[in-house]
Amino acid sequence: MTYRFTARVATTEIDPDGYFTEAALAEGEDGSGFILMFMAGEDDPDDQEVALGMDTHCLVTAGQGTAYGCVREAVLAGNILRVSLDPEALDDLRLSDSEIEAVIEAPAEDVVLFREVLAQVLAYGRADAMPIRVAV
Repeated sequence: MTYRFTARVATTEIDPDGYFTEAALAEGEDGSGFILMFMAGEDDPDDQEVALGMDTHCLVTAGQGTAYGCVREAVLAGNILRVSLDPEALDDLRLSDSEIEAVIEAPAEDVVLFREVLAQVLAYGRADAMPIRVAV
């Protein structure tokens, strides 16, 4: 099955201290409801991040479900984002579906920034954990 939702918020953040980059979608205008937060570090991963498997992109969902290197595909066509996840990450993400479809109803300029930052986030980290397909 595919989990479908409407994202009324598309936001990005690049930490001014250089620790992380984030592209996020939220169902509610106040950031509530279903969320997808795609995150990556700004610097090259250190030895501890490599040892812990945190040397790649991270996805956070509602309730702080978190998994690293779990995005297999991300395709943003127009205002629809389709994400395919590693089924082994579903428990960590607190999800039951490995396919997600978000209809983005955020301001156009927010979607443009989301698209740019999402591409950066999903290009971060070790090669074997990068998505097979990214079309944003």
